[in-house]
Amino acid sequence: MADTVFLNGHVVTVDAQDRIAEAVAIKGNRIVAVGTTEQIKKLIEPETNIIDLEGKSLLPGFIDAHLHITIYGTNKLGVDCKARGIRSIEELLAALRERAETTPEGEWVRACGFDENLMIEQRYPTRAELDAVSGKHPIFVMRTCAHHSVANSRALERAGYDKQTPDPQGGRIDRDGQGELTGFLVETAHMKMFELAAFSEAEYKEGLRLASEDFVAAGITSVHDAGGYGPDNYRAMQKAVQAGDVKVRIYAIICALNQSEDFVRRMIDAGMVTGTGDERFRIGPAKVFTDGASIAPTMAMREPFDSRPGDCGILYYEQDELNTILGEAHAKGFQITAHAQGDRAIDMLLTCFETALAAHPRKNHRHRIEHAGVSSPDLLARMARLGVVPIPNPAFIYDHGDSYVKNIGERVGHMFPARGQADLGIIAAGASDCPVTDFNPLIGIHAAVNRRSKTGQPVGTNQRVTVMEAIRMFTWNGAYASFEEGIKGSIEPGKLADLVVLNGNILSHPHERIKELKVEQTMIDGKIVYQCQDEEVLKA
Repeated sequence: MADTVFLNGHVVTVDAQDRIAEAVAIKGNRIVAVGTTEQIKKLIEPETNIIDLEGKSLLPGFIDAHLHITIYGTNKLGVDCKARGIRSIEELLAALRERAETTPEGEWVRACGFDENLMIEQRYPTRAELDAVSGKHPIFVMRTCAHHSVANSRALERAGYDKQTPDPQGGRIDRDGQGELTGFLVETAHMKMFELAAFSEAEYKEGLRLASEDFVAAGITSVHDAGGYGPDNYRAMQKAVQAGDVKVRIYAIICALNQSEDFVRRMIDAGMVTGTGDERFRIGPAKVFTDGASIAPTMAMREPFDSRPGDCGILYYEQDELNTILGEAHAKGFQITAHAQGDRAIDMLLTCFETALAAHPRKNHRHRIEHAGVSSPDLLARMARLGVVPIPNPAFIYDHGDSYVKNIGERVGHMFPARGQADLGIIAAGASDCPVTDFNPLIGIHAAVNRRSKTGQPVGTNQRVTVMEAIRMFTWNGAYASFEEGIKGSIEPGKLADLVVLNGNILSHPHERIKELKVEQTMIDGKIVYQCQDEEVLKA
């Protein structure tokens, strides 16, 4: 018998045969039956909750295989340029000034989601402008890509940055013609500042609660957290999960941005290993950064950017350094991964995997590549041979496609190449990299299917996939990337009752309008954790 049944629907099971069913029965936190409406009706008891889908799609809960839950949540506690629609330096400075007025002297004033391309002035704020906001608070303005920032003099002092400070490996402390610091920080120089501008445990927990509420409203039931503020972040995350403040399941990637190498080694020494935990919170892979961002861009390329001749981006490590760090984690039983956007960085990471596996062979390792941006055919062939799991971000195509065309030209045909991956049998797990882009999985699915930017510009349309293939990227493939396809990622008896109801039939909906679909309900562990109250959505 069933606690909850879904009837008269379009159930996209994402099982091995991609079967479409009509109805599903839930008992406790598990799916107990999938079939026709008449079959499932036989499991109804007087206490059973009956949900009539009326022909709408029921899908496995969405899995975002790479986002930053704590960063997204704590961004909501500062000046969020995206959420506030800030479009000028003047507006930004006014918002920072307002925040500084209510912030105790000496504490951080933070802004996030800044994009100079959206500003009227088409530039970053200057150190002098931030100093004019306040000389009593360290001020930190993070770019939307989370790889660059601008800081005021007080913040630069906190970081120990002055005229004599050398650029760190894999980063840059920007200077003017006289050698004075401008406040602009790139890659590892930025990452250090990012970690300094950390939050209290109470702020972390509140940010996590806010993020979880937003994610479940988008149908997300599991996330792979790609790292953030280090040990305090992980401690707060586990406490928030235990307290029930976080509804989504978390696969926690071990990475602390600027100090990821040290953090990974401390976790190895502590005896941790991938898979430790339970269905709510589980330790994931060990991760480092190999290069920069795709949208600024600073990713490490084999050939220069079309927009900046002579510039091939930034690498964080030499090959032997990367081999040592991740090789040690692999040898101790970790799944390993790294942020790698450019083809040169991806090449380096694949060489690292090959070296680690030669020294310590392991079947079913499922080593990952976070983003795996510019993946040319030779790199895809190596991924397939090694059994690597890439984690692409299709929504970047929609949000930043115009920049990709400008910066890498014809190479957009190899950017997040979902078609090429699917054709080679590579299991690629879809992700948003939120807060860099919108976490809404329907935008990611839309972008993978259509491969057009917000302005309608084609962006590597040779890499389009079908709607079913895109759905699989954000469901079963995400479960596979965390070794959890046996318990979630598809609608099958025995699996966790993590489900999402849309306000239409996704397979018959016009593919160019997939992003317009909405989530009506989200279920985790057999319980409804989100119910849309918008009558317009419910009537659509």
